[in-house]
Amino acid sequence: MKPFDYSLDYDGLDLRAHPELYAVGRGEQGVLMVEPYKSEILPHWRFKTPEEAEASSVKIYDMFLAYKAADDFVGMDMARKFLQMGFTRARRYANHKSGRKYASADGAELPDRQDPVKAESAAIFKRNGTRPAPIPTTWR
Repeated sequence: MKPFDYSLDYDGLDLRAHPELYAVGRGEQGVLMVEPYKSEILPHWRFKTPEEAEASSVKIYDMFLAYKAADDFVGMDMARKFLQMGFTRARRYANHKSGRKYASADGAELPDRQDPVKAESAAIFKRNGTRPAPIPTTWR
């Protein structure tokens, strides 16, 4: 897998017009950089409550399907990344009230706590992000 290219000028780059410049990268790399997808998907990304997580994950998955219908791999991958990030961020807040895993730069990990509301939000993103249509990491 080609690493995500952080050297590109993402502020001025439209990856819908230039999908050949996109690199999938690992996990959620670039999710908050790649335009116009960030601006299209980010307003719908919420995980504070299970109700918000449900509406958000369904909307983003529907966007994934729309990108798929348009043969837009970059959009599909960005929607996949937002769904994954909904799960990982909700899990982080379920385990750590502040959202911070580490106390400081010394790497000392903060103690876990379990927030059942955020844990449910994470489960919703996981379920809705892995519905029947598999989410590809490569295209054709």
